[in-house]
Amino acid sequence: MLHERSAGAVVFYCEGERIEYLLLLYGAGHWDFPKGNIEEGEEETDTVRREIFEETGIKNIAFVPGFRHEIRYFYRKMGDLVNKKVVFYLVRSNEKEVKLSSEHKDYVWLDYENALKRLTYNTAKETLIKAHGFLTSIGGCP
Repeated sequence: MLHERSAGAVVFYCEGERIEYLLLLYGAGHWDFPKGNIEEGEEETDTVRREIFEETGIKNIAFVPGFRHEIRYFYRKMGDLVNKKVVFYLVRSNEKEVKLSSEHKDYVWLDYENALKRLTYNTAKETLIKAHGFLTSIGGCP
């Protein structure tokens, strides 16, 4: 069995009290958050910064302290079973303009309820539920 480690982020933008979450449409057809494999010598947060920039062009971000959520799942890669671990952080974007990478087909900023409906996988929905709950518990937009 192969093992992979990735890091990503629930990226949000605040307009007054309104919170919008960034979702990406991956080439395979699913809606998810920006994420990618942790490269040799990288810290998780370095991967998150790099992946957000590579996948969206967004540079002006701030991590929300105290949020870190881990998911695990299995998938097949060229016939081999892969045990994948993904760590998600909660990241505020101070810009809303997105320049998609070639690995994505589309993007959307949505409020919590609509983002929850749009996400494809249950693990992504669970991640958003936890991130939104955490954000709400600290009073919303930091």
